[in-house]
Amino acid sequence: VGLLTLGRTDAVPAFTPDETELLGDLAGRAATSIDNARRYTRSQGIALELQRALLSEPGNPHQNLDLASRYLPSGTTSVVGGDWYESVRLPFGRTLLVMGDVMGHGVEAAVDMSHYRSTLRDVAGMDLPPHRILRQLDTVISANDSARPATCLLVLADPSRGRWTLSSAGHLPPALIAPGRATELLRIPTGPPLGTGLGGYEQATHPLSPGQTLLLYTDGLVERRGEDIDVSLARLADLRLPAAGELDDLLDALLHSIAPAAAEDDIALLAARPRPR
Repeated sequence: VGLLTLGRTDAVPAFTPDETELLGDLAGRAATSIDNARRYTRSQGIALELQRALLSEPGNPHQNLDLASRYLPSGTTSVVGGDWYESVRLPFGRTLLVMGDVMGHGVEAAVDMSHYRSTLRDVAGMDLPPHRILRQLDTVISANDSARPATCLLVLADPSRGRWTLSSAGHLPPALIAPGRATELLRIPTGPPLGTGLGGYEQATHPLSPGQTLLLYTDGLVERRGEDIDVSLARLADLRLPAAGELDDLLDALLHSIAPAAAEDDIALLAARPRPR
């Protein structure tokens, strides 16, 4: 790990055997701490690269829907978490939007995130309503004793019928951004996180109008240490975000307005807007 050299001038007595032994112990402890820090940094770097590789761009939606996404790891320490997003193209012009957050950090959370994402794709292919997809995911995840619980929000975008269908497993509510209106947090039934085996998921519908933008996000965007979550969500609802223009510009404005300078948790964002016919 390194070399520690100590010396004394002629005017000071030489090191005693006890001092030499003490300095050797201190050097040994310092070497162990440095080695552990290097291993931790290397492990976190691997986790970050793993999640970046696994968290690819969401799937292609139908042409009737525009998407934009962001993923920001927490702070500057590369303490990667299990935040993820996805979109699944379904028949009849529908697109399933997904935002999830596996509890915990590190390689294990990133691996679980990848597993949940692939499982979601398989279950979504059965073309079930959102609340039944969550039920299936909960059953699969709870059967694995080593799997970490996860929150998840599903939104079925159906522009041809003019509606969003939403269901939540312990996740924060999505935000609806529309021209001339304040940001609205949609009220939807919230069930327990995935992996508890409790089930009980419900769904709700909301009108989908031209020009609307639906924002899905993870808790790193709004939560602050020691702050009530209602206060955190109210800060998001108070924002006046650009309802027109590019979705990437909207996400940039959102992060500039509300994201902390040094986030304590990962931030994942997914914005969707129906295209005009």
